[in-house]
Amino acid sequence: MAKNLINSINFTVLLVVLLMASTGILKSNAQSCGAGGCTTAASRVFLGECPSAHGTTNANCCTCCIGLFGSPPVCWAVIEGTDLHCHCYKKA
Repeated sequence: MAKNLINSINFTVLLVVLLMASTGILKSNAQSCGAGGCTTAASRVFLGECPSAHGTTNANCCTCCIGLFGSPPVCWAVIEGTDLHCHCYKKA
């Protein structure tokens, strides 16, 4: 009986994840910028924060990151977290 319950829970979680993925809920609205080319999480690593763009838009974050770190290292910028910090990323 416990095995059936676990299988039911696993199936339900799988359906919810598939629903979220198909409706675009999981998509990031982050800004590919600078050198570009790092659109997947596995292809980028954290470079640093850009404090002057905290609480603004992803486009402002991108501009700030390029201004602070330069275009070749910066390939992704996003406002993230509950505190809306601007995070800059470079290729992994």
